[in-house]
Amino acid sequence: MSLTVLTNAFLIDCTGADPKEGAAVVVEDDRIRDVLPGGKVGALPGPVTTLDLKGATLMPGLTDAHVHICAVSENITDQHRVYPPSYIAARAMRRAEECLRQGFTTVRDAGGADYGFRLALEEGHAPGPRLLVSGNYISQTGGHGDKRRRAEWDAPVDCCIGMIGSIADGEAEVRKAAREQIRRDVDQLKIMASGGAMSPSDELDTTQFTIAEMRAAVEEAHAVGKYVLAHAYSDSAVRNAVAAGVRSIEHGNLIRETAAAAIRDAGAFLVPTMVTYEAIYREGKRYGIGDHQIQKINLAREQSVQGLTYAYKAGCKIGSGSDLLGDMMVQRAVEFELKGQVLKPMEVLLSATKVNAELFRMADRIGTVEPGKYADLLVVAGNPLKNLRVFQVQDNLKVIMKGGHVYKQTL
Repeated sequence: MSLTVLTNAFLIDCTGADPKEGAAVVVEDDRIRDVLPGGKVGALPGPVTTLDLKGATLMPGLTDAHVHICAVSENITDQHRVYPPSYIAARAMRRAEECLRQGFTTVRDAGGADYGFRLALEEGHAPGPRLLVSGNYISQTGGHGDKRRRAEWDAPVDCCIGMIGSIADGEAEVRKAAREQIRRDVDQLKIMASGGAMSPSDELDTTQFTIAEMRAAVEEAHAVGKYVLAHAYSDSAVRNAVAAGVRSIEHGNLIRETAAAAIRDAGAFLVPTMVTYEAIYREGKRYGIGDHQIQKINLAREQSVQGLTYAYKAGCKIGSGSDLLGDMMVQRAVEFELKGQVLKPMEVLLSATKVNAELFRMADRIGTVEPGKYADLLVVAGNPLKNLRVFQVQDNLKVIMKGGHVYKQTL
């Protein structure tokens, strides 16, 4: 039995309760054994490691509901043309480690990573967060997951690893593609319900897949206790996805009141990814991202705050994602500052902890500092309720603990 006591903490437990000063948390092996708001720790058996936090903020490990660890370069449209799978796999493991070093202890890969990456991290072959994988995303011909340029007449790429989609048209093909990803042991399915910024042959505000096609994927996911997340920007695409039974709407920048109300009424989640538009708009050209793609990025960027405002006013469950590519992943924590234009600081923290945990169907294991949950803990210098930028400086992250194992300690 391993015991660690974190004392003298400014505790933000992310249950929704007010912060507590001078709190203590007892960790036994990989779980939280006790939370002591008053800070009094009784006698404990055996050797104990004590960390005095000296008033620093203690909170749950952060989570990210939209990562792509296999987006190892910035120009994902051409990545598979340039690099072999071995190179992508090696660099993807480093991208996973980057997530953990930024304080993210559980992340959901939204397409690209298969169960082998999850397994490697579970078995400790490399440091990284707890990883939920979606495998190949499912796209219609010419949709957001179809990487062929307009002038290319080849069959779609359907192999290997990385940012590769399964192209399916009609209910039967979508159902088969969904079953194939389930056979490969994904945690959830990803479908493309609208056009996208980084795809070469569609427009951002188009709708993709019929409701019946998407419902086929949803039915297959439900049959094995899983769910579907859908890339969707426009009001109509979001409403179609929700009508099909999609649980998690990704992006949603172009939504209006009708789609926001549909998300709320269905009990679905919205996962905004505001930081990726800012990053690609500023830096995309130097990474070889084309003018048409940056045009689409800017359309999404200009409407992201408005879309989030509609969702917030409607009372939607709002999670937190980043969707960053390549070296831009260092900006992951900027997402919180951007969300803070609409959400209150505590709501921003909850979106990246408690709400995402509910979305992942892991609320009994992660997302809050409570007895019995995984000891995924983050110690931060400063008070994020007063300054959401504290996460952007890695030196401010004093302790990163995942499942009771300390990956960083600089108190």
